[in-house]
This record gives sequence, C-alpha cells and structure tokens, in this order.
Amino acid sequence: MGDPSTGDGPAPEAASGFAGTPDAFERLWVPHRMVYVGGEGKPADADAGPQCPFCRAQDAPDADGLVVARGEECFVVLNLYPYNPGHLLVCPYRHVASYTDLTESETVEVARMTRTAMRVLTEVSAPHGMNLGMNQGEVAGAGIAAHLHQHVVPRWGGDANFLPVVARTKAVPQLLADTRGLLAAAWPAPDRTQP
Repeated sequence: MGDPSTGDGPAPEAASGFAGTPDAFERLWVPHRMVYVGGEGKPADADAGPQCPFCRAQDAPDADGLVVARGEECFVVLNLYPYNPGHLLVCPYRHVASYTDLTESETVEVARMTRTAMRVLTEVSAPHGMNLGMNQGEVAGAGIAAHLHQHVVPRWGGDANFLPVVARTKAVPQLLADTRGLLAAAWPAPDRTQP
C-alpha cells in the first residue's frame, strides 16, 4: 500500500468493498465503554436502590459519587465511562425512566442545570462545542434506561483521534476526581456542592 499523503495509495472509494461504507460521519470511538456496554455496573431491573448507579451517586458523599452540583430536585454527576473529559449527566433525584414522567419543576431544573453545566464546562474547559442528549429506552441507546439522565458532552476539534484505534488507548488528560473538583468549584451558588 502506498502513501496516501502523496497520492500514491488507494482512492477513498476503494474502501467500498470493506466492512462499513465510507461516509462523512466523524466517529468518536470509545472502546473503554465496552465493559459498561457489556453489562458491568448496570442495574438488573428498573427498581431504584443500590443497583442504580445514579441512586448510589446521589446518596454518596459528593467526591465519592463524583457529584458536581446539587439542586432541589436534580443533581449533576460525572459520567464514569466518559466519551470525553468533563462528560456530565444531569439526573433527577427521583428514580424515573421517562422524560414525560418528570414533574414540571423537575423538567425546569433539568433544563436549568443543563444550561449551567454548559456554562461551567465552557469556563473550565473551553470546548469548541457540546453534544446534549437524552436516550429514552434501551433500544434508543440508554445504558441506564431506568433512571433518566441528560448527557452534556464537551467536544473539541480532533477529539475523535486515532489513539483508541491504533493503541487501544483513550487520551483522558485528567483524573475524574480532579475534573469533578474543578467543575464543582466553578459551579455557581446556590447549586454548588462541597469542593
């Protein structure tokens, strides 16, 4: 195989015979999440309690549960299996699966805390953009379908780099506890937790 940078190599359309189809999608490959996707740490049923990681996080001391901020009806926690550094989850305290089951005040607080999470991430990490998302149901991609959570994922140009593919390594430049400390310290009152 030649050197594609000199034009001495296969044309992109030559890949059409391989698995997958060339397209314009950028992929954020996160193989470290496969442990979780395989079921580790997932609750066995839809009941609230110690099997639910979000119920455990809200009941733990903030630093132990990686809780960044607490509101009246919702809290913000770091994702244990982040797509990117600073990947936050906004969760209601109440163990509820569907967005349509939230109360009006929970709905407002999820929205307000999502907006604040975006502001804090911008201040602390200066991402180039963000993905916001809520997967409703396991078939829609929810890893923990039984406890609603809104993803706030900071993104940078080039964050879908080659390291996970060639070295089976994801570059996460900071420990989760350190990221949590920075974000919690930057979170505005009255939703600030104890740093």
